[in-house]
Amino acid sequence: MFQPLTGIRVVDLSQVLAGPYATYQLALLGAEVIKIEKPGAGDWTRAGAGLPGLEGAGMGTGFLTQNAGKRSVALDLKHPAGLEIAERLVGTADIFVENLRPGKAAGLGLSFERVKALKPGIVYCSISAFGQDGPIGHRGAYDHVVQGMSGIMRTTGTASSGPTKVGAPYIDYSTGLNAAFAIVSALHETRRTGEAVHVDVAMLDTAMLLMANLMTRNLSEGWVPAPSGNAAWSGSPSSGAFETADGILMVAANTDDQFRALTAAAERPEWLDDPRWNEPSVRAENAESLRDALAARFRDETADHWEQTLDGAGVPAARIRGIDEVLAEAQLSQRGIAVAQSVPGAEVPAHVPSLGFKADGAVVAPAAPPPRLGADTEAVLAELGFTDNDIAHLKDTGAI
Repeated sequence: MFQPLTGIRVVDLSQVLAGPYATYQLALLGAEVIKIEKPGAGDWTRAGAGLPGLEGAGMGTGFLTQNAGKRSVALDLKHPAGLEIAERLVGTADIFVENLRPGKAAGLGLSFERVKALKPGIVYCSISAFGQDGPIGHRGAYDHVVQGMSGIMRTTGTASSGPTKVGAPYIDYSTGLNAAFAIVSALHETRRTGEAVHVDVAMLDTAMLLMANLMTRNLSEGWVPAPSGNAAWSGSPSSGAFETADGILMVAANTDDQFRALTAAAERPEWLDDPRWNEPSVRAENAESLRDALAARFRDETADHWEQTLDGAGVPAARIRGIDEVLAEAQLSQRGIAVAQSVPGAEVPAHVPSLGFKADGAVVAPAAPPPRLGADTEAVLAELGFTDNDIAHLKDTGAI
């Protein structure tokens, strides 16, 4: 199996989505991820609805999504003994990840300078809403707040609907992927130089990079995008969303060759003789009439018919699906993008994400189920040299 991070230890002081998803990528790549959680509470996502059989067990599906393959250690970092344990654990780590508001990790006693002193050459990753510096770096946020601030909501929806949020927490998860990329890059740098690296990953930065071409055009040309609804980004009049007899079809006939293939697939060769549409330049000038003609033709058949017909002609097209529909199709099954994971106590498996790419043709899946809160506390403390009596005392004091 593809496990390039075998032998790497990660101390994970993150919760909710972005941070845990970053460390989940590291776990999938073979790293040992030790998740530090507050005793009696744990990651906020543990409180969500669980699978049948796991109700009230602190194993909400939000937690299951990005915590498989990790170990859980329950520590009260505000207790001196809890912080001491965390420091000893950091001294054994290669990577430290936190996604608290800027300054809070330092307030707990786990600043970059302190962690670097405990383990020279460590990768220290801070994930936050707006970054570790700047006039609003101190502020916290969630995905939908950053969506509003980043400008993406003003590019979605339509003029009549107003700004519209993207339907899933894309910025959280893309920030997790960005952080994982940053961490692996920094790990190579520490190996090269022997020096610790502090990587600073921000949700707002990630959101802007997801709109890199919009950002470049605005800064370079002063261009401000209008809400685009379901229009194709290319602006081609023969691309975008079209109603069919039973659903909506997304079409991408951007090039002249693709438009010519579309006319053949639609059995409308005469469109190529129409002076309004026979050349790319005039199609743009007569976009409304062309879209009207396409819309009328697409309504003659079903979305599935057009998807298959246009695909056969070399024109990218797809019927709009619900997530339940696409996950039931053979393509994603073949790709293995979600894998069934048995979770002790659950009556059904959890279907959790695999690594976002195949390695040597193989799907990379988590090696173990998500952990119960504190499931590995005693084992990890024993590895650090704590005796049974020590552990019993730490329990009595509330440090673990």
